[in-house]
This record gives sequence, structure tokens and C-alpha cells, in this order.
Amino acid sequence: MNRIFFRFFLLVMLSITAATFVIYFAMSRLFGDPLEDIARRQAAAQIFLLEQYVDKAPTDEWLERLNKVREVSGVKLDLIPLNQARSLLEGAQLGALDRGDVVLDADSKAFFRRVDLTGHKYIGSEVDVIHAQDLPIDVGLALEMEAVRYVIVALALLIPILMWSRSHWNGLQALSKVADDFGAGDLSARARMQPSASIYPLAERIDHMAARIEGLLDAQRNLVHSVSHELRTPIARLEFALELLRGAAGDPALEGRIAAMEGDLHELNTLVGELLSMTRLDSPQALQPETFDLAQALEGCRDSLDPGGPAPAFGPLDGLGEVTGDRRLLARAICNVMRNAQKYAQGRVELAARRLGDGSIAIMVDDDGPGIPLDERDKIFEPFYRLDRSRDRATGGFGLGLSIAQKALALHGGAIAVAESPLGGARFVMTLPAQG
Repeated sequence: MNRIFFRFFLLVMLSITAATFVIYFAMSRLFGDPLEDIARRQAAAQIFLLEQYVDKAPTDEWLERLNKVREVSGVKLDLIPLNQARSLLEGAQLGALDRGDVVLDADSKAFFRRVDLTGHKYIGSEVDVIHAQDLPIDVGLALEMEAVRYVIVALALLIPILMWSRSHWNGLQALSKVADDFGAGDLSARARMQPSASIYPLAERIDHMAARIEGLLDAQRNLVHSVSHELRTPIARLEFALELLRGAAGDPALEGRIAAMEGDLHELNTLVGELLSMTRLDSPQALQPETFDLAQALEGCRDSLDPGGPAPAFGPLDGLGEVTGDRRLLARAICNVMRNAQKYAQGRVELAARRLGDGSIAIMVDDDGPGIPLDERDKIFEPFYRLDRSRDRATGGFGLGLSIAQKALALHGGAIAVAESPLGGARFVMTLPAQG
């Protein structure tokens, strides 16, 4: 929140500073230097005495009044030759001096003005210039006053910006939590902000999007679940009918076809079971946690593997200790990965597990099969995805085992990734987080 606030506040202050400089240069170009205008206002009293008191004197009293002003004023007033005055000025100041204007030199705290353009004041007055010095000019004070105004404006902006930033930040934090909860599987998570909130339009759209996604996923889940259940009944009837057919036919020629049909039904029944397992993993009540010995659970996977495939070699499992989670789901995830390794291994499957320094657990399954291309390593965890359909038809499976394993590990806060194995095939790395 502080970062957003200071960035926004800094942006506003930089904008105000830039606008100040732009205004200064624009005013200087159009109306003259504002600092000179400030200096002229500070020297206004001395200029007023010269123009309204000394200049209004009759010709024979002009010098007398000038001397009186010298006596009562702290400003030093001298008469200097015109050529000397011109040597002290430059550019537009020379033109103003020649016109008889008061020429202010704020840096020197002085001004110049010709006594007379026609020589009427006294003999030679057309070549004399009044040089006033030690004028009460303090541009630095004026700049300090502007700085104080700038600070006051900054502080005045600080409070509303802070309030706006805090409100905006709280709204963003609420949206971030909704996104995290929704991504973690809580499809009912919503922002539900008040219409007065600064990001209410965005929150409203996110809520609508979340509701639509929830509806679509619920519809998909219900459809898969309903279809899977509905398929169970005709599958059971077909299995019963095939049993009756085998008993009634008594024809050895039909035995092969009946056996093939029973194999297809078994495959279909297995697919329905896998689909039901997938839908159950999407349920918030999918986990049934308990504390169990992980090494024993890994050893238990041996019995569920294909006895005709390569026998897996287990590395040391000491030191894994106990974990808390759904034993059935975790065991199924690990067994699915091992069965997948058995399918494609040419002769070697290895399992190793160890507890890492941060308390997390890494379980690695290696095989010496053909491996998985780099650009497809993320896709293999998608339901029904197969790298080589012809190969998968020979090896069996529906492309759901790895997807179920990923979902089961994710429910426990873990993850699964695939890399290249030292054996030459694929290495699946399953991680479980440290438990407090």
C-alpha cells in the first residue's frame, strides 16, 4: 500500500512541479520575468517617491527634492553619466533606459532611470542617470514564500491522496484474495464490493466472470458425474447379458468374441470409474486427512502395479517420517505415476524419496522409456491427453492417470513436474509441502 501511495503522490508532486516551471516560462515569455515583477513591487516605494515627488517638482526645485529623498531614505541615490549607466546594462534594458523607463536590476538591488530626455531639469540633465542602490529587494524571501506555498499544497494533497490510495489498496487486496481463493478451488469466492468503492466496476465484472465460470464448471461436473453414473447401469446389464450368452451359446467360436466384448466393457467400466474419481477430486470434501507413515504407503504401491511390467526398484525410504493427508488419494497419485512409468519403460523403473532441508518431501519416479518432449511436458497432465495415441492404444489407459495425480497432489498443497531422467526416459518429481 505504501508503495502505491508514494508512487502516486510522487507522480502528482512531479506534475505540479513541472506545471510550475511551465507556468513560469510561459509568463516570462508573455508578460515578463515574474521575479522582476516581485522585485519591482518590493521597490515600489522608492519608485513612487521618484515619480510622484521628485519628478513633480518645478525645474528649480528638482535637485532639492532629490536631496531631501536622499536624506530620509536608506536607499543610495546617485547621478551617474549616461554612458556609465549604459555600460552596466544590456539588451532590452538599454532600450527601456533610452525611453526614460525605470530599469530594475534585481540582482544588484538597484534601478536606473534617466533624469531627463530633453535637458529641462537642469543644464546637462539629458546625459545624467539616477542610479538607486541598496533597494529593499529580497527575491530569496519571495522564493521561500513560494516554497512554503508549495509545501502547503503538497500537504493538502497528501491527505486525500492517502485516503484514496488506502481505499484503492483495500479494494485491490480484496480482489487479490478473491483471485487466490478462486484459483485454489473456492468457486464461490466473490468480491461483493459496495457501489461506492473506487474499483467497484472492476470488482463487479470479476464477480460476474467468477459466477459464469462456476456455473460452467458445475454444469460440466454434473454432466460428467451424471453420465458416468448413468453408464454404470447399461454396462452392468451388458456384462450380465454376456455371461448369459456364454452359458447359452456353447459355441467355442464365439468364446473369443465374447471375451473381446468383455474386455471392451471392462475398459469402459474403468473409464467411468476414472471419470467419477476426477469429479470427486473437484469437490471440497474430497480430502479425508489422517496421519500415516509415508514409507509404508509407498511400499504399498507394489501390490497395485502390473505384475507383467518391469518390477520397480525402490531406493532408501528411511527418514521420511509421517505425513498428514488423505492416504488413499496420495497413494493413488503415486501409484498412477508408477503405473505410467511401467507402461513406457523398456526394463527399469526406480522410485526414490527424501525429505528436503526445508521439511518438504520429494518423491521421484524414473524410467528408461522414450521420455517426454520438452514442449509437451505440461500438456500430459491434461485429461485425455496422449503423446502417441497408437502407442497408448497398445499400452492401455485413457490419459486420466496423471491428471488425477496432479489434482490429488494439488489438494495437499503439493505439485508434480516432469524432467529428463538419468535412466534416459522420464523423471516425475512429486513434492509435498512441509507440515507445521
